[in-house]
Formats: sequence, C-alpha cells, structure tokens
Amino acid sequence: METATVFNWKTLKGDSLPQDIISVVRSTIVSEIAQGHKLKVCIGTDSQVRGHEVCFASVICFIREKKGGFMYVSKEKQVNYMSLKERMIMEVSRSIEVAYKLCGTLDDFGVELEVHADINTDPNFESNVALKEAMGYILSMGFEFKAKPDAFASSSCADKFVQ
Repeated sequence: METATVFNWKTLKGDSLPQDIISVVRSTIVSEIAQGHKLKVCIGTDSQVRGHEVCFASVICFIREKKGGFMYVSKEKQVNYMSLKERMIMEVSRSIEVAYKLCGTLDDFGVELEVHADINTDPNFESNVALKEAMGYILSMGFEFKAKPDAFASSSCADKFVQ
C-alpha cells in the first residue's frame, strides 16, 4: 500500500513553516493580493542520486507578475535504487501530489498553477525517456505542463536545493 509523501516545507532561509502548507499558501495568497500582486504558482521537483540515496527537492514558487517571486522548499532523501525513468516519474508524482493539495485553494483565489517537470524535450538527453509519461500524467490530472527549457521551478529552483 502506497502512502502519501511527507513534505517538510521551509522558507528559503530554512525556517519551518508555522502551519500546514495549505494554510500557509492561503494566508500567503491573501497577503500578496492585499499588496496588489497578481500571482502564478509553479510547482516542481528535482532529484539527484548520491551513492545509494536519491535526494528530492520540491518547490512551490510564487511568481508576482512583474515583481519577482519567492518559494517554499521541501527536501527528502530515500534509500533505494531506481532507474532514471522511475526517478523522473517520481519527481512528477511528488509535484502532482503538492499541486493536488493546493489546487482548491489556488482556484478559490483564481491563481494560475503550472506543474514543471525536469525533463528535456530534446530526445538527445537521457531524461527524455520519461517525457511522454510525465506529460500524460500531469495533463491527465488537469494541470498545465511545462518541461525544459520552460520548467524553471524544477530545473532551476528545485535544482538548487537537491542535496
């Protein structure tokens, strides 16, 4: 039986969030809208293999239209081996799990949501092996899909936190 992933969300500074992620996202959106910002949320995950561990980093990026952005980060390590394709799909699965938790709250405020996959659209790159499955998975869940080079949440933001 598969269990839900435990995400331990933190700020960029490394501070733990004061509430569950849904409550934090809701209060963040209320605050940002009160300041006059138009928001978009991009969710992405990246991973890296180190020895017998797979390290994952997931991010929730808040993009303020024409005014920068910020993000919340969750990191986890798993001890096991998986193929590259499995690992790419696991990244997408983690991002979808986060998106699914937040989509109701984002919909309540009319905030656009994108799910980013750290998968290259160029068939000359190894990660391309999972492109069709990842795209199908994300789109079938009703989310907007972005892959490299447009998937900055996974390929740039989450990438900085994989340890």
